[in-house]
Amino acid sequence: MSASKLQSWGHYPYAPQSSHPLSWRDAVQAELDGTRARFGTTLPFGNGRSYGDSCLAATDHVLHMRGLGRFISADWERGILRAEAGVMLGEVLELSIPRGWMLPVTPGTQFVTLAGAVANDVHGKNHHVRGTFGRHVRRFSLLRSDREPTECAPGENDDLFRATISGLGLTGVIEWVEIQLMPVRSSRISLTSIRFANLDEFLALSSELDPHHEYGVAWVDCLASGDSLGRGIYMSGDHAADGDFSIKGTRRRNVPFVLPWSPVNRYTLKIFNEFYYRRQTQRVEHSGVDFASFFYPLDGVRNWNRIYGRRGFQQHQCVIPEAASRDALKEILATIAKSGLGSCLAVLKRCGTLVSPGLLSFPMPGVSLALDFPQRERRNEALFLRLDAIVNEAGGRQYPAKDAHMSGADFRAAYPAWQELERNRDPALMSRFWKRTTQT
Repeated sequence: MSASKLQSWGHYPYAPQSSHPLSWRDAVQAELDGTRARFGTTLPFGNGRSYGDSCLAATDHVLHMRGLGRFISADWERGILRAEAGVMLGEVLELSIPRGWMLPVTPGTQFVTLAGAVANDVHGKNHHVRGTFGRHVRRFSLLRSDREPTECAPGENDDLFRATISGLGLTGVIEWVEIQLMPVRSSRISLTSIRFANLDEFLALSSELDPHHEYGVAWVDCLASGDSLGRGIYMSGDHAADGDFSIKGTRRRNVPFVLPWSPVNRYTLKIFNEFYYRRQTQRVEHSGVDFASFFYPLDGVRNWNRIYGRRGFQQHQCVIPEAASRDALKEILATIAKSGLGSCLAVLKRCGTLVSPGLLSFPMPGVSLALDFPQRERRNEALFLRLDAIVNEAGGRQYPAKDAHMSGADFRAAYPAWQELERNRDPALMSRFWKRTTQT
């Protein structure tokens, strides 16, 4: 066992994990069985980019999968790639983009492992076109404590296939993943940025433009109120029709240590949001940008989570059904603006109608809102209770991969298929999230 301690990206709840690192596929089964025998249960842990407690083992002993970081095979004629569970999305892109292939779905960071992308069924700025990551998974190998190694694919061990996609790492240890990539003609993105005055303008813009573009997302000023409630900048993007396949090297800035307190507050947010909203001088601007700066703006700052201080942060990410989205989002944004809490990077985007194969996939047809909150126990608790009530009343739900506070009753109501996942859960695996939301 390694002496190193692992944490979730939000550093909340504070629950350092003892790491049992894995480097070879043929050692996974023995480590799984041995850790279970010693501690009762464990959990696979990728690169620690889940924000809350879904990546934290109930026993605080995890199988660290990052060492399984090898590519197994690639068919560059058809864009089919097979790699071990610990390979990160950014490593896939370094290999695939120069050959004209892109991940069909990517979240807002490239530092997610393949197995993590499957376990959380991640989505991106093109959910309305490509759905979730799970739709592009061809097959994977699953190791469990109670059965022989199993290969899962659509129509082959289908119950485990569906349960593992969005299964939060609870159905077994993913050994390798095979995915279908998407062909592109350039590594650059043709970007259109449109400044909008309020939430109604965003809803109109995204309704009009999302169907015509591969990607659509918006930054929103979480402190704006009144007639400016929900103002922001909408960005639509497409892969450039021609150009090269170079990968631009970026010099990553670094936050070298955890700040003793968070500088993110009502006053700094107000200054930043006003600057960010006004920096685009024209209402509509067109540009060509590198793919990394478009998909992964925060990846340019190493250890950016340290900005939130020693107490860490929580993200509140919800999706609201289309019919209720306007009224519910207005109430959510007004509540946040009144609180004075929130983050610089608040994200609005529309989710489409494509259905995931996963049991507990987060997106539904509607609008998603995500933003971070510095951890301030009493203020966050009161705010989240109110936000959760609005989400529940509107028939929406929250994202387990980002959650550290959702009540068990809210989770079970929003994800009724949780019982099917529980039936497929490996008895050797248990997370703090699953224990919190299904056993309390």
